[in-house]
Amino acid sequence: MQRAGRALRNALRDRFAIGPFAGTLIAVTFLAGCSQPLTREQIAALDYGPRPQDYEKIVREYLGPRLSEPDFALVDFKAGPAPLVQTNTVLGEREYGWAVCVMVNDRDPRGVYEGYYPVVVYIRAGRVVAANGSALERAAGLRYAHAQCGQLGYEVPDRRF
Repeated sequence: MQRAGRALRNALRDRFAIGPFAGTLIAVTFLAGCSQPLTREQIAALDYGPRPQDYEKIVREYLGPRLSEPDFALVDFKAGPAPLVQTNTVLGEREYGWAVCVMVNDRDPRGVYEGYYPVVVYIRAGRVVAANGSALERAAGLRYAHAQCGQLGYEVPDRRF
């Protein structure tokens, strides 16, 4: 986290010449995204709805437009669905639902497989309400997905996320 903050601070300073204000800007940004963890009672009161029977189809439909070559992507379902509360994320609000851990191996534009990476998809009422490890939140989302796959019972092979 320190490296990421330092890199962001340096990039902001160099790009926008905001110098001493960079640290303040970063601190405010991170604090704005933080909230108190839910209590056990709050977690118990969440309504996850019925367990999705067609979760594999829902996950594949969600991932399809987010993959370079969806017809050739390798999607390996590792754990879930199980009820889980999403940890706070950098780009989104906390969500909850039936979480599914999948390992995805997509092709790059040259057609070469990039290697497996974890994605955790949250399903509620038959649709995806959140995901970690894909698209816009790729860098931070991989860390979230790695930890959440562990909570679901699948230990992602350690690869410097």
